[in-house]
Amino acid sequence: MMKPAKNSLDLGVIVSDIKASLNFYQDILGLEFIESVPLWFGTMYRLRFGTSDVKLIEPKAVPPKGAIGLENQLGFRYVTFVIENLSEVCADLKARGIEFAFPEKEIRPGTRIAMVKDPDGNVVEFVEKS
Repeated sequence: MMKPAKNSLDLGVIVSDIKASLNFYQDILGLEFIESVPLWFGTMYRLRFGTSDVKLIEPKAVPPKGAIGLENQLGFRYVTFVIENLSEVCADLKARGIEFAFPEKEIRPGTRIAMVKDPDGNVVEFVEKS
């Protein structure tokens, strides 16, 4: 059985355009830039949200894309950010022309969600619980 060393998970994302991805995750969503680290197959850019890290990886050679969308292939399909200001974030994302995969909606009493697509089409979910 694993014993956690911190109370969160980290996520690695291979990206096709690091500038667009850094703009989305750092400048638009507000994740904090921590560091860039050279890897044997590219460069990792570590961004922080709470105690979680999103590790954007710029590969030396960009691999082909997999199927885009929640229901189009097996495996990890989206990342969730639990936030306190869903309507504000959604309004800002709409104003910036970010594509929504699922508009802001209450999915059950006290839980509202929205989903957008990052520059590579990966689904990013936002959840607000009251």
